[in-house]
Amino acid sequence: MDDQDKKKKKKDESHVHEELKGFELKVNPFGQIESNYDMDKINEFLNERVDDKKLREHDESDEEE
Repeated sequence: MDDQDKKKKKKDESHVHEELKGFELKVNPFGQIESNYDMDKINEFLNERVDDKKLREHDESDEEE
């Protein structure tokens, strides 16, 4: 395998979290997002790991009342 093949392979491989191995996301010709993972599974993963600033501010205002 030459250097050009290695560079192309690196570009084709995306880095994903261990729990999302095999995850693929594509946009079809109509602009619709297509995925091989269930959207509920993706949302659950994001809810567990990503801090949502809007929700955090909402929670803080609830605590003040």
